[in-house]
Amino acid sequence: MIPNILFERKKKKELSTVSAYPGTVHFEERTFKKGGKEHRSWDFRRSKLGAAIIKGVKETGLKQGSSVLYLGASHGFTPSYVSDIVAKHGVVFCLDFAPRVVRDLVFICEQRDNMIPLLEDANHPESFADKVHEVDVVYQDIAQRNQVEIFVKNCELYLKKGGFGLLALKAKSVDVTKKPKDIYKETEKQLKKKLTIVEKTVLDPFEKDHMFFVVRK
Repeated sequence: MIPNILFERKKKKELSTVSAYPGTVHFEERTFKKGGKEHRSWDFRRSKLGAAIIKGVKETGLKQGSSVLYLGASHGFTPSYVSDIVAKHGVVFCLDFAPRVVRDLVFICEQRDNMIPLLEDANHPESFADKVHEVDVVYQDIAQRNQVEIFVKNCELYLKKGGFGLLALKAKSVDVTKKPKDIYKETEKQLKKKLTIVEKTVLDPFEKDHMFFVVRK
């Protein structure tokens, strides 16, 4: 089970997190009180991690107090929910190489002191070694051809032994000429050379041609 998450199985599945910073709203999400705590609604159709949870992924390594390296943080949508999951005693290193989105990300991090924005290139993990320490979880959501290589390099450098890696694989970004199922098989072979695969699930229909891998070092 993943802490600080409420998953309601009604006619319409709903996902929310217990807010680590009550009173903060970043993406016009709905907030509500339950059990004396403020929750933030989580639109899983905008989040690979949210979609994976809806699809049944249970073991992510994310828990209160976890340290997370988030590669491909973009504007900070999913990282803000990871911030809720790890709570105030955890930390989320939010990395992206695009200055425009990092500017937006900084505003969210200013309201959530467990989120640290980093303008860096995940393809060169050694370049930010002075800013990131060893972490419990490496999460990656990057649309590049060599996304698996990037993921493995960062896990090798920053992931603790026994830690979890979460990879949201975009098949069409790897090779648009191949069938997604063939890309998934190739990715699994690559990952198994360095890491242990714990879970995997295709994210369709929420994220077309995506597979979510959970690995352990």
